[in-house]
Amino acid sequence: MQTVLITGGTGFIGRHLIPLLQKDNYKIIVISRTPSKYENDFFFKHVELVKDFSQVEHADIVINLAGANLSAKRWTNQYKQEIVTSRLDTTHDLIDWFSRQEQKPHTLISGSAIGFYGARGNDILDESSTSGSASEFQVRLCSQWEDAAYRAEGFGVRVCCIRTGVVLGDEGALPQMALPFKFGLGGKLGSGNQYFSWIHINDHVRALMHLIHNKDLQGSFNLTAPNPVTNEVLTKTLGKVLNRPTFMTVPGFALKLTVGEMAKILLTGQRVIPKKLEESGFEFEYPELEQALTQILK
Repeated sequence: MQTVLITGGTGFIGRHLIPLLQKDNYKIIVISRTPSKYENDFFFKHVELVKDFSQVEHADIVINLAGANLSAKRWTNQYKQEIVTSRLDTTHDLIDWFSRQEQKPHTLISGSAIGFYGARGNDILDESSTSGSASEFQVRLCSQWEDAAYRAEGFGVRVCCIRTGVVLGDEGALPQMALPFKFGLGGKLGSGNQYFSWIHINDHVRALMHLIHNKDLQGSFNLTAPNPVTNEVLTKTLGKVLNRPTFMTVPGFALKLTVGEMAKILLTGQRVIPKKLEESGFEFEYPELEQALTQILK
């Protein structure tokens, strides 16, 4: 039986990934800052919960999902620092733990995001595309996060960095996005022409399992559905699925006042495609947005 160590495993993605790992008979260890909080949670009944790496003797596969929620708060300087340290500190600690292991894990799957590419408008972006401008916070964050993870290659570890789009599911961004629509206040952001790159939670965790099982895969992978849509299409589709009007428009200046620096990427957008993932043989269960939203919301 192989052991999988997960950082950030108590979160949205971890809770959907763990059942798939259990089905494949992996032993699972989850690092949590507050393991006692989950000791009586039935979901983690067959999961070993630990507080830090010093309590982990060995793992064959490491999945690094730790990090503060990017959209939970306005990007103040203080919260941006929390976003950075929550990712980089954990990843640096992980690499330090690798260095002390006599028997190294053979695989590291480490989080990143499509923020790596920056706000690029309608440019079609795949894994061969360059990173965005270093003046953008999310570009610097993802570049530093990936650089830290790739240090594991020096120990002979296979590394995959997952550049994740907006994950749609019962938690995460979708409930927050859908709320104004439920009150009849849904509408597009700015022009609505900017692209929105998304992925259904089920496809996200299936893609993680695909990367685990296919040991020849390494490097960066875009975890986004193959059909990104414009914000206007997103708005109309969400309204259709919820049977609510979508006549509102949020002006760009209002969005900037509300969310600050994050508004740039929301108004410019990213058109990201999962070229390497599809070339490796992965098939999406939810390639189309309406199909994905219908499954989640109905």
